[in-house]
Amino acid sequence: MAPTASLAQQAPAPHSGAPLARRAATALAAAMVLAAAAAPAAYAAAPGSPSAAAKKLPDGLYGTKDPQYDGVWRQSLALLAQHTVGVRPAASAVRWLVGQQCADGAFTAFRAEPGKPCAAKAMRDTNQTAAAVQALAALGGHGEAVDKAVGWLKSVQNDDGSWSSMPGSPGDANSTSVVIGALAAAGRKPASVTSKKGRTPYDGLLTFRLGCAGKEDAHGAFTFQLKGAAPNADATAAAATGVLGKGFVVAPAGRGAHAPVTPPACKDGKDKKPGKVSAAQAADGGAAYLVAQLDKNGQHLLSAMPGAEPQPDVGNTADAVVALAAGGHGAAARQPLAWLQKNAANWARQSGPAAYAQLVLAAHATGSDPRSFGGTDLVTALNATGPEPAAVSAKHAKNADASAKDDDGGIPWWVIGVGLAFGAGLGFLLSGRKRGGL
Repeated sequence: MAPTASLAQQAPAPHSGAPLARRAATALAAAMVLAAAAAPAAYAAAPGSPSAAAKKLPDGLYGTKDPQYDGVWRQSLALLAQHTVGVRPAASAVRWLVGQQCADGAFTAFRAEPGKPCAAKAMRDTNQTAAAVQALAALGGHGEAVDKAVGWLKSVQNDDGSWSSMPGSPGDANSTSVVIGALAAAGRKPASVTSKKGRTPYDGLLTFRLGCAGKEDAHGAFTFQLKGAAPNADATAAAATGVLGKGFVVAPAGRGAHAPVTPPACKDGKDKKPGKVSAAQAADGGAAYLVAQLDKNGQHLLSAMPGAEPQPDVGNTADAVVALAAGGHGAAARQPLAWLQKNAANWARQSGPAAYAQLVLAAHATGSDPRSFGGTDLVTALNATGPEPAAVSAKHAKNADASAKDDDGGIPWWVIGVGLAFGAGLGFLLSGRKRGGL
């Protein structure tokens, strides 16, 4: 998720992910609140800004950390995940998100004074905007806000069909993927949204596909950006979902969804050049790359910060599970899903609403029960990070599992390690997606 990020699950934008990629928010949230998704709890305030503790958080906002960089992202993922599992969010939570929209339709990461017009120089963000579109479209009743947001997204599409997190910059796979998800959620056909040069979002997304370029273990991967292209697991998870026209919510395909993972036909030269393959081929190639990385690392993906050893990337792993499910690779998703069920609860507890939302959406995509996810009731835990829901379906009305209580017992070493390294690595995390791959 990602801002993506999934999104992981991106800087000033969420992907995990992604995104934003799963997703600025996913990765940003995943890291910003400790390592949180989506956009994904060691959240560091920006230099010169008041600490989170010194601020009074707005009514209706999910999470307890400073929302400066991921407010709209984490709110959108939380509302979307709740809706997906039959929870009707509090009116104040929905009202807060709607109130963050600028007059031109865009969303920034956070507006402390939504009653005032967005400044001309305010950093409008495609990831936050696309995440908000997916949430508001799912909730219904917000057609005008959705239409305005989609109109703004169309207005900042790059000539090659892609999007960047910040308009005017070169496109990236995570941002393009989360916008595709928003277009689909809003009832638009992404293929019909063309740039001034007639390029579609899929044209733009496929430019980030490496295909058979590079080393054999990178075949099928996507890169985050074309400059300094390198295989990137976060971008690949986002793109393998986005190229199929799907967003953060992937409907479970059922017990028969066990299509084999098919890597690109590189050795016999049958794989076409990047940008010249079908969506299914591109998604399968991305899935094959993800499976290879998961198999190599013990059924989870890795992230690393300067000076730190590579560590499990929970948000990106959740995005990968969603990507595999989106491609109908249910069997391939089982092992990383089992790893998440065993290892992700403490990470989500530390990270907050975007992280819980990523796990809920991964469970949903695979047909798993988010109310019993490795012993944790993700639905109740997510609900507890924000205002009391307006309604909860009967099957979700149960107390949170004891493992979801806010204590530090049993936190894996790598979760603690991420927290200790977070302060020093914030700048890296904000730009990490642009630096090559995992």
